[in-house]
Amino acid sequence: MVIRLLKTFSRCTGLTPIIKRMLGITPLPPVMATEHAAESSAPAEPSAPAESPAPAEPSAPAELVPTKHVLAYTDKLRNEQAHFAACENVHNLPAIFHYWSNKYLLPAILQCGFAHPDLFFALYMEKTFGGDHSVRRRFISIGSGNCDIEITLAGILRERGYTDFTIECLDINPDMLARGEALALEKGVTSCMRFSCGDFNRWRTDEQYHAVIANQSLHHVLELEHLFASISAALHEDGLFITSDMIGRNGHQRWPEAMAIVNEFWHELPLEKRYNLQVNRQETEFLDWDCSVAGFEGIRAQDVLPQLLAHFEFVFFYAFGNVIDPFVDRSFGHHLDPKNAADRDFIDRIQMRDAAELAAGKITPTHMFAVMKNGVPGQCEFSLGRGPAESVRLT
Repeated sequence: MVIRLLKTFSRCTGLTPIIKRMLGITPLPPVMATEHAAESSAPAEPSAPAESPAPAEPSAPAELVPTKHVLAYTDKLRNEQAHFAACENVHNLPAIFHYWSNKYLLPAILQCGFAHPDLFFALYMEKTFGGDHSVRRRFISIGSGNCDIEITLAGILRERGYTDFTIECLDINPDMLARGEALALEKGVTSCMRFSCGDFNRWRTDEQYHAVIANQSLHHVLELEHLFASISAALHEDGLFITSDMIGRNGHQRWPEAMAIVNEFWHELPLEKRYNLQVNRQETEFLDWDCSVAGFEGIRAQDVLPQLLAHFEFVFFYAFGNVIDPFVDRSFGHHLDPKNAADRDFIDRIQMRDAAELAAGKITPTHMFAVMKNGVPGQCEFSLGRGPAESVRLT
């Protein structure tokens, strides 16, 4: 759930496209997707290395998932693949989301040198070149889905004069990878793209990468410890691990302290705006659905940040959001119209309460941008607002 951060630092630092979007000349694309129900999630998929393609009916390896859970794992995996096989647009968010993200999220991330999630990844991938356009760089995206962001990143790097690089897209869903290959051909970046099908719960590689990226995929990972150890081993000496993801409660549920605030605002909504458009049901009372029941959506979301702290040193960290999430996501956000003053006021009040509770440490954030490296686990060079350790909800 997060903005689609402005266009490239604006294609090499010029802010013209950004200013145009801010003025409403062209709409700012969505940033990150909030996810309320398992049926409505928009995650990136689990994945694995090219040398171990996913079988027709993939199952969890015994050493990673206890035997008694193998059936549940395979069923979840099958559901996940089926859900995303036909999912061509995972970034379709309500207009009210863009009102909120442009007004509140954009000013914050502009302070950090980027204006859109794509530009966040591009900014730090470019840093790995050290300003030298002649060096070769290798990147991999974990859980790349349709590969649209990765293909955009390839285009951005080329526009900035970098030509000797490859971006490998790793995903468990062959249908999504096929769409990625077709898009790469359409955009003319096939020569710098690679596509690998596999499960990132098993992923290991002997290759070295100058950057590993994960865009909205870590909250789908069951074997976080295994994946983070594999990423650490795969990073070049000066390599970066770049991610944008969700770090709230498992299944994207609310913790009790946040749920109480959500309910305060929920009862201000007229009944017709409490209808869940994702699953077609009336929710007179807010139903705090566990999105991990049917698949891997938010399966270990609350463990993502603690495990990152245990494995990596942070170069950059920015976390935000919590109570606002269900009011701007796909399930209910379409009921709110940014052209309506009352709806704007409603979102503004929720945002002010959310920010105040986060600042007071009474609730913890549900979203993050983070850049890490191998180093001293848990240390952080720079954070905007609270640091990574302070953003962990102690259970």
